[in-house]
Amino acid sequence: MLEELEQHYRQATAALAASEGREALAAWHRDTLGKKGSIYLLTRNLGALSAEERPAFGRRLNEIKAHLEADYDQRLAEAEAAALEAQMAAGALDVTLPGRRPAHGRLHITTRTLRDIYRIFGDMGFQVYRSPDVETDEMNFELLNFPPHHPAREMQDSFYTTTPGVILRTHTSAGQIRAMREYYPDPIRVVLPGMCYRNEQVTARSEMQFTQVELLAVGDDISFADLKGTLTDFARRLFGADRQTRFRASYFPFTEPSAEMDISCILCNGAGCSICKYTGWLEILGCGMVHPVVLRNGGYDPERYFGFAAGMGPERIAMLKYGIDDIRQFWANDLRFLEQF
Repeated sequence: MLEELEQHYRQATAALAASEGREALAAWHRDTLGKKGSIYLLTRNLGALSAEERPAFGRRLNEIKAHLEADYDQRLAEAEAAALEAQMAAGALDVTLPGRRPAHGRLHITTRTLRDIYRIFGDMGFQVYRSPDVETDEMNFELLNFPPHHPAREMQDSFYTTTPGVILRTHTSAGQIRAMREYYPDPIRVVLPGMCYRNEQVTARSEMQFTQVELLAVGDDISFADLKGTLTDFARRLFGADRQTRFRASYFPFTEPSAEMDISCILCNGAGCSICKYTGWLEILGCGMVHPVVLRNGGYDPERYFGFAAGMGPERIAMLKYGIDDIRQFWANDLRFLEQF
């Protein structure tokens, strides 16, 4: 049995010496030292040996396995070194070549749209006012003329926290009360941007989180004509000087009267297409005169002061301006999409 073992050892050593490359060495290791290899299978012969022969056979078998493992490791290291050297020779760097310029980052399309909005309203005398994302139910609903259990609350299902009365804001309109209470009794011209959250089904046209921009102006001589003039000028500066606008009556609890503002379709110029559903018009924002209840809750006397408010979604505006058909792209972090803008 020892002679057979030595014969397998010589054959394995010769086969190892003839193996070139990592793949050939891996095959040799599998066929020789693997669980179904020729050397490993010799352990089955122990049962056929006498008690006197087993120790010598087992000891020699272990010595052979150790020698073969050591030789294999050495050959494998040599093969890997040779492969690395060949790879480096094939892909050698030409240090005389000019370097590659690193890719430059860019602003997210939502940020760019927000900055366009800030710039336009900033030219009109408005300033940016920040309000918190986490709001109280009172600020988000009650003080904006959404009484508890009022059906109007069904329009904006929120995300609630474990603290009673504390929610993620559903609109930036919650900042109206904070701005009015901070600036009273001075006139107000503010833009309130930020993230909003609603418990809605995510589709190509709606997301459970989105950016919104609120516009608020309060003074002692403000009319609906000021609202129309401000928003019409905004639309023409953002979408083009020849853009037409129209206002349709609508309903919002915190404004009275309320309206939706449309612009002539930026693709068909009012002729009718699939984007505007063949109406020739695209809705871009909601607006209205600040409700007397909201003015009073903000500290202003509605008999003396008047104001207007408007709310728009920068993502929706960007979708119209750049022809984007799925709002979920803004949050997908897909460079193929983001690098187009």
